[in-house]
Amino acid sequence: MHLIDIAGAIACHRHARSRVVTVAVDGLEFLHPIRVGDTIVLQSRVTAAFRTSMEVEVGVLCEEVLSGERRTTGHAYLTYVAVDDDGRPHTVPGLRLDTDEDRARAEAAAVRRAERLARRF
Repeated sequence: MHLIDIAGAIACHRHARSRVVTVAVDGLEFLHPIRVGDTIVLQSRVTAAFRTSMEVEVGVLCEEVLSGERRTTGHAYLTYVAVDDDGRPHTVPGLRLDTDEDRARAEAAAVRRAERLARRF
């Protein structure tokens, strides 16, 4: 879980060019175990940028060292907020949505965000 958080933070930091803090972890799934000796491969991408927050999708794969075979072992959505030097939230740049797949990811992120915010109150 720690590596997932780091991978997500790196993606959001690169997008916002700012410090970021983790706000929420949504839908963390462990699909298969990672065995001792396997290499862990993390893939992260920002799926949506809101006013001060961003959602990132992190995929976890394991690669068997001898065969090079990869399989998906985990998946999570995390939310981060960009903060200034004093720890106050600040605005983040919008996300370019070039493809239909990008737009679909952003729409799904907006739904997850609305559900998360509804649970807060």
